Amino acid sequence: MSLKSERRGIHVDQSELLCKKGCGYYGNPAWQGFCSKCWREEYHKARQKQIQDDWELAERLQREEEEAYASSQSTQGAQSLTFSKFEEKKSNEKTRKVTTVKKFFSASSRTGAKKEIHEAKAPSPSINRQVSIETDRASKEFIEFLKTCHKSGQEIYKQCKMFLEAMHHKRELSIEEQSECAQDFYQNVAEKLQTRSKVSPEKVEKAMDQIEKYIMTRLYKYVFCPETTDDEKKDLVVQKRIRALHWVTPQMLCVPVNEEIPEVSDMVVKAITDIIEMDSKRVPRDKLACITQCSKHIFNAIKITKNEPASADDFLPTLIYIVLKGNPPRLQSNIQYITRFCNPSRLMTGEDGYYFTNLCCAVAFIEKLDAQSLNLSQEDFDRYMSGQTSPKKQESENWSSDVCLGVKQMYKNLDLLSQLNERQERIVSEAKKLEKDLIDWTDGITKEVQDIVEKYPLEIKPKNQPLAAIDSENVENDKLPPPLQPQVYAG
Repeated sequence: MSLKSERRGIHVDQSELLCKKGCGYYGNPAWQGFCSKCWREEYHKARQKQIQDDWELAERLQREEEEAYASSQSTQGAQSLTFSKFEEKKSNEKTRKVTTVKKFFSASSRTGAKKEIHEAKAPSPSINRQVSIETDRASKEFIEFLKTCHKSGQEIYKQCKMFLEAMHHKRELSIEEQSECAQDFYQNVAEKLQTRSKVSPEKVEKAMDQIEKYIMTRLYKYVFCPETTDDEKKDLVVQKRIRALHWVTPQMLCVPVNEEIPEVSDMVVKAITDIIEMDSKRVPRDKLACITQCSKHIFNAIKITKNEPASADDFLPTLIYIVLKGNPPRLQSNIQYITRFCNPSRLMTGEDGYYFTNLCCAVAFIEKLDAQSLNLSQEDFDRYMSGQTSPKKQESENWSSDVCLGVKQMYKNLDLLSQLNERQERIVSEAKKLEKDLIDWTDGITKEVQDIVEKYPLEIKPKNQPLAAIDSENVENDKLPPPLQPQVYAG
């Protein structure tokens, strides 16, 4: 996902948050820009291709060995003793090779299978260990939920127990393979609830939340930041990077938040608290809830500052600022844990998926932050990163300890006026640009009208002469005889 930095702030096109395969779901940098569904499809294709290539390689090596054996047999046919030793050696080598190939393609070796059978007979350490308070609470809630499911509740409980037992025996697998098992389990249970039990989508989603909480509370200790991954190393790199960027100010990120307003300051503190609290949660859905709650506080802070609803372009730089200011512990581990073991439907759609995708973008931006992203010169950026100076230090160096608070406030107000003046100049510049655009538009319309008139000229015909009225003046009236006068005849 490409991040863009503009003078007006950090901007990510909303289309870039979606899966690059075009399915309409949210993508994720951990899945190379794909959504959970498309990433699994691509992963399986690559895995099948790798298996096919390995089989072809094994068959080719076997053919070459057989050809070499046939060639040596023709030259050493007379030496029966030597041949028998060679045959025995070849047979042992072939058996070893076939066993090695089977080990490579099977989930575990035969020795591992025997070990699993032995471990299955013995009591599981996870069962014998004392159940934590949170695990016990999750179990009680899960049992209470299953009581409302009637017949399907027994099947759900059975599937969850089988899955937990299977995961116990798959701890030697890589974390990616364990994640695949969890995702397959989610998908299979959801399909069974929809097809066999005819459960509505809303109830399926609620059931999947309870199932995720039940199983992940138990698996958290083994699958969160495991030693076989470099998650902890990534955590330290990100944490060190954020500490080095402690000098970044809201103005550099074009964050539309005014922390001088008490309500806004409270929202910022709550947002930081939520993003830090994410690490204390054990269930992926609860971690997502912390991210969502943090994002809502950010939107409220922007809304109070601007007196208007916040936009997506305002949200991302503010989220970056919150992450820099809070420096959440084990950030990469939490992101990877959610990506691997969360119910995929939550990450692909809805507000949880949207906010989580933005958090991944924010972390990616922080990792690649440079002078151009903050509208700084490379020299200033290097000085700030090395700790030689900082924007806040430059402001404080101008004041001595005995300066009157009123003088400080006065200069602070002057700085605010300067910022307002810059903002006014931008507005005036935009207004002049708008005026020019209107003039150009008017001229363009006038020219178009003139072209049309020239192409289709208007012909105005003269008015027709009106007919003379009967009593209108007529020059020939004088030639007419006088009108008849009434006469009276005496009878």
